[in-house]
Amino acid sequence: QMRRELMILRRAIWPQCDAIKRLAQEDSPFVGDAVRIFLRDTCNHAIQVADVVDSFRELATGLLSTYLSTTGNRTNEIMKVLTIMASIFIPLTFMAGIYGMNFESMPELHFDWAYPLLWCVMISTAAGMLLYFRNIGWIGRSQKQRQER
Repeated sequence: QMRRELMILRRAIWPQCDAIKRLAQEDSPFVGDAVRIFLRDTCNHAIQVADVVDSFRELATGLLSTYLSTTGNRTNEIMKVLTIMASIFIPLTFMAGIYGMNFESMPELHFDWAYPLLWCVMISTAAGMLLYFRNIGWIGRSQKQRQER
């Protein structure tokens, strides 16, 4: 909104400056020498105001870019957390889905240690993925430690 208002102000200033400059430079019976000096001074002030408005517009654009970059970084961090969680739970869900089916011909169903073995495999899979993510710096390290690494 601020950039838009600054652009409107700039569009209002430049035509005024052009009109004042024409009045100051053209010979007219209605404009005397003393008024021409005043008009030149006014034109210089209008140009300075236009330059200040341009500077403020560039500053507003830079601030908007910084804000969007910060928002994008925050979104990337959130997506990273969601990716980690999905990467850990998708294999566990797959294993639970396979062994949650009602089939009689699965050879593991008649093995006494099948249930505890499945739990061990699932826990070791989750722990292995957590350790992997910790080793690459996605879990358990601060932003500063990740940058130093």
